[in-house]
Amino acid sequence: MSATHDAQQTPPAAEATRVDGHCDPRFTAVREAFEENFRERGELGAAVAVTVAGRTVVDLWGGWADPARTRPWERDTLVNVWSTTKGPVALCAHLLADRGLLDLDAPVARYWPEFAAAGKEKVLVRHLLSHRSGVCGLREPHSLEDLYDWELTTARLAATEPWWEPGTRSGYHAVTYGFLVGEVVRRVSGLKPGAFLEREVTGPLGIDFSVGLPVRDHGRAAELVHAPAGAIGEQGASLREVTPLLIAAMANPPLGAAQANTPEWRAAEVPAANGHGTARAVAQLYGVFAGRGLFGGRRLLTPEAVERAREGQGRCVDLVLGAGLGSESEIGLGLWLSGPQGAYGPNPRAFGHDGFGGSFGLADPEAGVSVGYVMNRMGSRIADDPRKRALVEAVYRAL
Repeated sequence: MSATHDAQQTPPAAEATRVDGHCDPRFTAVREAFEENFRERGELGAAVAVTVAGRTVVDLWGGWADPARTRPWERDTLVNVWSTTKGPVALCAHLLADRGLLDLDAPVARYWPEFAAAGKEKVLVRHLLSHRSGVCGLREPHSLEDLYDWELTTARLAATEPWWEPGTRSGYHAVTYGFLVGEVVRRVSGLKPGAFLEREVTGPLGIDFSVGLPVRDHGRAAELVHAPAGAIGEQGASLREVTPLLIAAMANPPLGAAQANTPEWRAAEVPAANGHGTARAVAQLYGVFAGRGLFGGRRLLTPEAVERAREGQGRCVDLVLGAGLGSESEIGLGLWLSGPQGAYGPNPRAFGHDGFGGSFGLADPEAGVSVGYVMNRMGSRIADDPRKRALVEAVYRAL
């Protein structure tokens, strides 16, 4: 993943933006980088949070929750974080594995028998988590309405044929990841991942994050805004070469800000892409991994389970995102490794997940650090948005 700063992708903000919240003096560089995102990188509304050893040292927010700039971004403003949701979904699977209820080396069909169809009988649970199952998307057209139907979507995924030999390479499962891992979670626990996460993690710890968004919280939701016209960055331009894999993974059905701002999207459960939360919540969820399973005074995972989560599955040029990322990358069991590119800071064993448009969660167990960043003005890069890079670099300068 590129670490290039693309500060000129949008015009600077016209006026200074008020930033509220708390920042430990040691982490002043993070506040400065966050403020600079508004001045220099076209930020509209956003929040960032950092925890160290489970303690929140940065909790900042600022800007606007809507493009008309009528609603200030507040402490409890929620926003759709797209694929940053994948980290909490992976956490669900690792909780079950840690309890001995799910074997990551077992065939998926042990828990979901229908999945054995069309040559997938040897696909392992770890292949789902590491985007190596070959089921990066459906071959037949799948509408938004279809996507919102859990039973229909999982039935079609169970019946479909892999795009490549499972286990051999990663090919980013942009949307299918949540249904594939989520259905295994449901078959084992009896709950979809959103309900399981609430019961086991967010409810007990009081974390302001949900998969989908309850109607009672719609008034707190920020409105997503597409990247400005003409702001297609280097990574985005590289994906203009349309391939069947790219269409299946990223555009069946097409998704963007317009869809994510609707009541229908918020009411659905799309566990790879429609988690809603604050930056504080994202930092807390990734903080479970950063704390080697301990967070908020509760032991959720054993240290061994956290090590398993960041167990690299092999570097390769991703079959879906390879052109956009521009180099080899490596996915663990549900999250991307920082690697030699430093995608999640200088520790190559740190790990995390970016969301479509720029949000991210980061966990670094060696430093005991987690970071959450959320925003509503979507950027143009596939990963490593310049706003993210500025914040991550500032965090590590402060340590």
